[in-house]
Amino acid sequence: MKDMNIPVGVSDFEKIRNGGFYYIDKSGLITRILKEKAEVTLIARPRRFGKTLGMSMLESFFDIRKDSRKLFDGLEIAENQALCDEWMNQYPTVSISFRQIDGLNFMDAYRQLVYEIALLYQKHTYLLDSQAISNQEKSLFQQISDRKTEKTDVMRSIQFLTLLLNKHYNKKVILLIDEYDVPIAKANNNGYYNEMLDVMKGLMQALKDNQALQFAVVTGCLKIAKESIFTGTNNFVSDTITNSRLSEYFGFVQSEVDQLLKDADLTEQADNIKKWYDGYHFGDFDVYCPWDVMNYMLELQRDPKAKPISYWKNTSDNAIIRSFIDYAGSTITKKLETLMAGGCIVERVDENLTYDYLHSSEDNLWSTLYLTGYLTKAREEDYQGELPDGMVALMIPNAEIKEIFETTVIKWFDDSTKKWNRNALFDAVWNGDSEGITKEMNALLRRTISYHDYREDFYHAFLAGIFTGAGYMVDSNKEHGEGRSDVVVYDSINARVAIFEAKYTKTLGNLESECETALQQIDDRMYAKEYEDDYDQILCYGISFFKKRCMVKKK
Repeated sequence: MKDMNIPVGVSDFEKIRNGGFYYIDKSGLITRILKEKAEVTLIARPRRFGKTLGMSMLESFFDIRKDSRKLFDGLEIAENQALCDEWMNQYPTVSISFRQIDGLNFMDAYRQLVYEIALLYQKHTYLLDSQAISNQEKSLFQQISDRKTEKTDVMRSIQFLTLLLNKHYNKKVILLIDEYDVPIAKANNNGYYNEMLDVMKGLMQALKDNQALQFAVVTGCLKIAKESIFTGTNNFVSDTITNSRLSEYFGFVQSEVDQLLKDADLTEQADNIKKWYDGYHFGDFDVYCPWDVMNYMLELQRDPKAKPISYWKNTSDNAIIRSFIDYAGSTITKKLETLMAGGCIVERVDENLTYDYLHSSEDNLWSTLYLTGYLTKAREEDYQGELPDGMVALMIPNAEIKEIFETTVIKWFDDSTKKWNRNALFDAVWNGDSEGITKEMNALLRRTISYHDYREDFYHAFLAGIFTGAGYMVDSNKEHGEGRSDVVVYDSINARVAIFEAKYTKTLGNLESECETALQQIDDRMYAKEYEDDYDQILCYGISFFKKRCMVKKK
């Protein structure tokens, strides 16, 4: 691989361009936004799709206090000289991100918000010397900058700043707000939703009938129109993953990944990267998650033999899948199994969700998984059926997200089994009651969400998970005698041990014969022999599985 400066975790456009980082040209976004002539453009995309870098690029291009010609040299936008002359560094620009606003209670989060606003004001302290601004306005500016002002002034602070910039420059202002919905999402998770929503509505007043505004661009994860945050905003255009014109500017399209791999001399990784990080279908575009692609490229520089892994696992809020499973329980089991087997489900998708209603219906939950990037719209070749009006065929986009689903489901099952009453099962195991074990195991199997197309490792994890955390020591695939038994359960206090050999079959009729095969294996390989000196009771069970059914036989 060629040595390349891969910008992982760098979302500052100037730093990327000045630092010699590899940059995939997204400057066409500027042309598209100017062509649309919308007063407010809301761009809703999942996390990790390059929204912050896009906003940083817009700030560099428009901000009147910068000289950005060198930054844009060689990029697509520089070819349009007339547009650059008219717009590049010609407008006062306000840029703020809310992505770091968080807190376990409202006051903690509100203080962080006030801090971000103060930092924004401190970027514009030159206004305190402006002849166009009154002393009273300067006094309020200073109070906001010093974090010594009323809540009402904070709520109107962005609008006030645009007014001052308009007066100072005698030019209308461009407003850029990144990750506007993060404070609302965090508030919803931590129980202060209404208080934070009220503050954010106040801040967003800057978008409504603001005579100082040239135009605004706002990004977020969800559109949340019902919140009335944007109600009354004139000439409002939303660009979402369903109804999109700007998708090629958020995420990497195929031609860009092809070029990246060619530049890195890594074309042999094309299939790997496609399988793991492609698969998103936004509007008319198929896109890769840029965060993943760049992380993997960086890893390949360090280790050319590196295998793809899930980079979302440690960055995005994967708790959303867990909360989804906890909420919906058995009603969604079949659909999750279909998705994890590579199939599609047909659901109604609502883009106008509100955070406080995300868990109010099953429809909203599927919509949330779609809008946050855990599911994507199936292409025509993936789903051939007719779709009723308002319905969308959804699927897991790639191997990375599939792994997150599977990991979450395994954890959910591990946690769930600890809450289920397994006493009848344990009694049956130690009493040598194979019919009782069969009955209880089948009841547990029906409560699981299966994955991996019912491969043997699913049943192995299922079997071990039942006994783990119940006061027993459990060995999985430990070396015994002449081979490896699947699961061994120890009850040291009562000097007894249970040995399980598991088989799985693709036909229901083979359950009994597979049980016999398992028991024969325990015999042939002498799994029980090593326990004879230490345990008074050794119970050997053959167990066979077919989908969500099993049969247990005792030696």
